[in-house]
Amino acid sequence: MSFWILTHFTCTAFMTGLIWIIQIVHYPLFNQVGKDHFIEYEKLHTFKITWIVAPVMLLELSTAIFLLFKIDNSIFYINIILLIAIWLCTFFIQIPQHQKLARGFYPKTIKQLVQYNWIRTILWTVRTGLLFFLLAHTNTSHTY
Repeated sequence: MSFWILTHFTCTAFMTGLIWIIQIVHYPLFNQVGKDHFIEYEKLHTFKITWIVAPVMLLELSTAIFLLFKIDNSIFYINIILLIAIWLCTFFIQIPQHQKLARGFYPKTIKQLVQYNWIRTILWTVRTGLLFFLLAHTNTSHTY
């Protein structure tokens, strides 16, 4: 079972690192692209980032669900609730904002994209901390 926990932790830690880069570097730089090339840039960003995040997010979700049903630990309940919140933010906030930006350069939407992405950034960071805590306090001689 430790394979599943480590796989899940690795996905979560990867997404945490990626979301911090997006939050601090990538999204704020959207304003620097300019109106003339923004639509093309946004479409390329969305296409390319999807190939990175989609497989990892799907593996993260599937391992979270698996662990929820296999291990009786309250951390996995908190973990799945936070993960569901991330997915809801992604589908109901971030994706619609990217869809709007694919139609034009809207500085207000870019600002909202950055502001609302803090939700996912914080949630992924908290989840990584919880899972790290779980791994650090798991008896290494006990396998799940």
